[in-house]
Amino acid sequence: MDGALFADRLDAGKRLADAYDGPEENVLVLGLARGGLPVAVPLAKNLTSPLDVVTARKLPIPWSPEMGFGAIAPDGSTSINQEVLRSIALSPDEVRRIAAEVLREVHRRERVYREGRRPEPLEGKNVVLVDDGLATGYTMIAAIEMARKADAASLYVAVPVSPADTAQRIEPMVDRLLVLHLSRGYSFAVASFYRDFHDMKDSEVLDALEEARAGAGTGA
Repeated sequence: MDGALFADRLDAGKRLADAYDGPEENVLVLGLARGGLPVAVPLAKNLTSPLDVVTARKLPIPWSPEMGFGAIAPDGSTSINQEVLRSIALSPDEVRRIAAEVLREVHRRERVYREGRRPEPLEGKNVVLVDDGLATGYTMIAAIEMARKADAASLYVAVPVSPADTAQRIEPMVDRLLVLHLSRGYSFAVASFYRDFHDMKDSEVLDALEEARAGAGTGA
Protein backbone atom coordinates (compact mmCIF):
# COMPACT_ATOMS: atom_id res chain seq x y z
CA MET A 1 0.00 0.00 0.00
CA ASP A 2 3.05 2.31 -0.12
CA GLY A 3 2.27 3.59 3.38
CA ALA A 4 -1.35 4.44 2.56
CA LEU A 5 -4.13 3.07 4.75
CA PHE A 6 -6.69 2.73 1.96
CA ALA A 7 -6.49 1.73 -1.68
CA ASP A 8 -9.18 4.24 -2.64
CA ARG A 9 -12.40 5.79 -1.36
CA LEU A 10 -14.42 2.63 -1.97
CA ASP A 11 -11.96 0.59 0.08
CA ALA A 12 -12.24 3.14 2.89
CA GLY A 13 -16.03 2.98 2.64
CA LYS A 14 -16.08 -0.81 2.99
CA ARG A 15 -13.95 -0.62 6.13
CA LEU A 16 -16.12 2.16 7.51
CA ALA A 17 -19.24 0.07 6.88
CA ASP A 18 -17.66 -2.88 8.73
CA ALA A 19 -16.89 -0.66 11.73
CA TYR A 20 -20.26 1.11 11.84
CA ASP A 21 -22.05 0.72 15.18
CA GLY A 22 -24.83 3.28 14.90
CA PRO A 23 -28.59 3.10 14.34
CA GLU A 24 -29.84 0.59 11.79
CA GLU A 25 -33.48 1.66 11.55
CA ASN A 26 -34.88 4.80 9.97
CA VAL A 27 -31.40 5.75 8.71
CA LEU A 28 -30.53 8.26 6.00
CA VAL A 29 -26.92 8.26 4.80
CA LEU A 30 -25.61 11.60 3.49
CA GLY A 31 -22.36 11.71 1.53
CA LEU A 32 -20.50 15.01 1.33
CA ALA A 33 -19.76 15.81 -2.29
CA ARG A 34 -17.74 14.98 -4.01
CA GLY A 35 -15.37 12.64 -2.16
CA GLY A 36 -17.79 11.40 0.48
CA LEU A 37 -20.15 9.70 -1.97
CA PRO A 38 -18.11 6.58 -2.87
CA VAL A 39 -17.19 6.22 0.82
CA ALA A 40 -20.87 6.33 1.77
CA VAL A 41 -22.08 3.74 -0.77
CA PRO A 42 -21.03 0.56 1.12
CA LEU A 43 -22.60 1.85 4.33
CA ALA A 44 -25.89 2.71 2.62
CA LYS A 45 -25.91 -0.73 0.99
CA ASN A 46 -25.21 -2.55 4.27
CA LEU A 47 -28.01 -0.67 5.99
CA THR A 48 -30.31 -0.89 2.93
CA SER A 49 -30.84 2.83 3.54
CA PRO A 50 -31.28 5.72 1.14
CA LEU A 51 -28.17 7.65 0.16
CA ASP A 52 -28.39 11.35 -0.57
CA VAL A 53 -25.80 14.03 -1.27
CA VAL A 54 -24.72 17.13 0.68
CA THR A 55 -22.99 19.76 -1.44
CA ALA A 56 -21.49 21.78 1.42
CA ARG A 57 -18.34 23.59 0.24
CA LYS A 58 -15.51 25.54 1.80
CA LEU A 59 -15.37 29.35 1.71
CA PRO A 60 -12.04 30.04 -0.02
CA ILE A 61 -9.52 32.69 0.93
CA PRO A 62 -9.50 34.93 -2.18
CA TRP A 63 -5.72 35.05 -2.65
CA SER A 64 -5.21 31.41 -1.66
CA PRO A 65 -8.32 29.54 -2.87
CA GLU A 66 -7.03 26.10 -1.85
CA MET A 67 -7.31 27.33 1.73
CA GLY A 68 -10.61 28.10 3.43
CA PHE A 69 -11.96 30.16 6.31
CA GLY A 70 -15.19 28.18 6.72
CA ALA A 71 -17.90 26.41 4.74
CA ILE A 72 -21.51 26.73 3.66
CA ALA A 73 -24.27 24.11 3.24
CA PRO A 74 -27.12 24.11 0.69
CA ASP A 75 -29.62 25.68 3.11
CA GLY A 76 -27.16 28.52 3.85
CA SER A 77 -25.92 27.07 7.14
CA THR A 78 -22.43 28.50 7.57
CA SER A 79 -19.48 27.53 9.75
CA ILE A 80 -16.66 30.04 10.14
CA ASN A 81 -13.15 29.51 11.45
CA GLN A 82 -13.00 32.72 13.45
CA GLU A 83 -9.28 32.45 14.11
CA VAL A 84 -8.49 32.23 10.39
CA LEU A 85 -11.00 34.98 9.59
CA ARG A 86 -9.33 37.35 12.05
CA SER A 87 -5.91 36.57 10.60
CA ILE A 88 -6.93 37.35 7.00
CA ALA A 89 -8.96 40.46 7.92
CA LEU A 90 -11.81 40.05 5.45
CA SER A 91 -14.61 42.59 5.87
CA PRO A 92 -18.18 41.43 6.57
CA ASP A 93 -19.15 42.49 3.03
CA GLU A 94 -16.34 40.38 1.56
CA VAL A 95 -17.41 37.37 3.62
CA ARG A 96 -21.01 37.78 2.42
CA ARG A 97 -19.89 38.10 -1.21
CA ILE A 98 -17.75 34.96 -1.04
CA ALA A 99 -20.51 33.03 0.72
CA ALA A 100 -23.04 34.07 -1.94
CA GLU A 101 -20.69 32.98 -4.77
CA VAL A 102 -20.03 29.60 -3.15
CA LEU A 103 -23.73 29.07 -2.42
CA ARG A 104 -24.51 29.55 -6.12
CA GLU A 105 -22.05 26.76 -6.95
CA VAL A 106 -23.51 24.60 -4.16
CA HIS A 107 -26.97 25.00 -5.68
CA ARG A 108 -25.64 24.27 -9.18
CA ARG A 109 -24.20 20.99 -7.93
CA GLU A 110 -27.47 20.19 -6.17
CA ARG A 111 -29.31 20.52 -9.49
CA VAL A 112 -26.77 18.36 -11.32
CA TYR A 113 -26.62 15.59 -8.71
CA ARG A 114 -30.33 15.34 -8.01
CA GLU A 115 -31.42 15.27 -11.66
CA GLY A 116 -34.83 16.65 -10.75
CA ARG A 117 -35.33 14.53 -7.61
CA ARG A 118 -36.29 16.21 -4.36
CA PRO A 119 -33.88 15.98 -1.41
CA GLU A 120 -34.54 13.17 1.05
CA PRO A 121 -36.31 14.61 4.13
CA LEU A 122 -34.09 14.69 7.23
CA GLU A 123 -36.81 15.30 9.81
CA GLY A 124 -37.07 12.43 12.27
CA LYS A 125 -34.31 10.42 10.56
CA ASN A 126 -31.15 8.95 12.05
CA VAL A 127 -28.75 10.82 9.78
CA VAL A 128 -25.26 9.49 9.06
CA LEU A 129 -22.91 12.08 7.53
CA VAL A 130 -19.99 10.56 5.61
CA ASP A 131 -16.88 12.09 4.04
CA ASP A 132 -13.54 10.76 2.81
CA GLY A 133 -11.79 12.48 5.72
CA LEU A 134 -11.82 15.54 7.92
CA ALA A 135 -9.20 18.27 7.72
CA THR A 136 -10.29 21.40 9.58
CA GLY A 137 -13.81 19.96 9.81
CA TYR A 138 -15.67 23.15 8.91
CA THR A 139 -17.39 21.67 5.86
CA MET A 140 -18.70 18.85 8.06
CA ILE A 141 -19.79 21.38 10.70
CA ALA A 142 -21.87 23.22 8.09
CA ALA A 143 -23.52 19.91 7.13
CA ILE A 144 -24.16 19.14 10.81
CA GLU A 145 -25.82 22.54 11.28
CA MET A 146 -28.03 21.90 8.26
CA ALA A 147 -29.13 18.51 9.61
CA ARG A 148 -29.85 19.97 13.06
CA LYS A 149 -32.03 22.71 11.54
CA ALA A 150 -33.91 20.04 9.58
CA ASP A 151 -34.82 18.25 12.85
CA ALA A 152 -32.87 15.03 12.34
CA ALA A 153 -33.62 12.59 15.16
CA SER A 154 -29.91 11.79 15.64
CA LEU A 155 -26.61 12.62 13.99
CA TYR A 156 -23.75 10.22 13.39
CA VAL A 157 -20.55 11.27 11.58
CA ALA A 158 -18.43 8.54 9.98
CA VAL A 159 -15.07 9.23 8.32
CA PRO A 160 -11.98 7.15 7.58
CA VAL A 161 -9.40 9.68 8.85
CA SER A 162 -9.18 12.88 10.88
CA PRO A 163 -6.69 14.93 12.87
CA ALA A 164 -7.24 14.42 16.59
CA ASP A 165 -7.98 18.11 17.24
CA THR A 166 -10.63 18.21 14.51
CA ALA A 167 -12.29 15.09 15.92
CA GLN A 168 -12.35 16.76 19.33
CA ARG A 169 -14.09 19.75 17.75
CA ILE A 170 -16.71 17.65 15.96
CA GLU A 171 -17.50 15.05 18.63
CA PRO A 172 -19.56 17.29 20.99
CA MET A 173 -21.72 18.40 18.05
CA VAL A 174 -23.07 14.93 17.21
CA ASP A 175 -24.48 11.85 18.91
CA ARG A 176 -21.63 9.66 17.69
CA LEU A 177 -18.39 10.14 15.79
CA LEU A 178 -16.67 7.22 14.08
CA VAL A 179 -13.10 7.75 12.84
CA LEU A 180 -11.08 4.76 11.68
CA HIS A 181 -7.73 6.52 12.03
CA LEU A 182 -6.96 9.52 14.25
CA SER A 183 -3.79 11.38 13.34
CA ARG A 184 -1.80 13.21 15.99
CA GLY A 185 0.98 14.29 13.67
CA TYR A 186 1.86 17.93 13.08
CA SER A 187 1.27 17.67 9.33
CA PHE A 188 -2.01 16.25 8.00
CA ALA A 189 -3.41 15.71 4.51
CA VAL A 190 -6.38 13.44 3.82
CA ALA A 191 -4.86 12.42 0.45
CA SER A 192 -1.80 10.92 2.14
CA PHE A 193 -3.93 8.09 3.57
CA TYR A 194 -5.09 6.91 0.11
CA ARG A 195 -3.21 5.30 -2.75
CA ASP A 196 -5.82 6.66 -5.18
CA PHE A 197 -7.23 10.04 -4.15
CA HIS A 198 -8.01 11.59 -7.53
CA ASP A 199 -10.18 14.68 -7.93
CA MET A 200 -13.66 13.31 -8.49
CA LYS A 201 -15.89 14.39 -11.35
CA ASP A 202 -19.61 15.11 -11.20
CA SER A 203 -20.19 11.94 -13.24
CA GLU A 204 -18.60 9.83 -10.48
CA VAL A 205 -20.96 11.35 -7.91
CA LEU A 206 -23.91 10.47 -10.13
CA ASP A 207 -22.58 6.92 -10.54
CA ALA A 208 -22.26 6.52 -6.75
CA LEU A 209 -25.81 7.75 -6.18
CA GLU A 210 -27.13 5.40 -8.87
CA GLU A 211 -25.23 2.46 -7.37
CA ALA A 212 -26.71 3.15 -3.94
CA ARG A 213 -30.23 3.41 -5.36
CA ALA A 214 -29.77 0.10 -7.15
CA GLY A 215 -28.63 -1.57 -3.89
CA ALA A 216 -31.19 0.00 -1.53
CA GLY A 217 -33.68 -2.50 -0.24
CA THR A 218 -31.96 -5.47 -1.87
CA GLY A 219 -29.72 -6.49 1.01
CA ALA A 220 -26.77 -6.10 -1.38
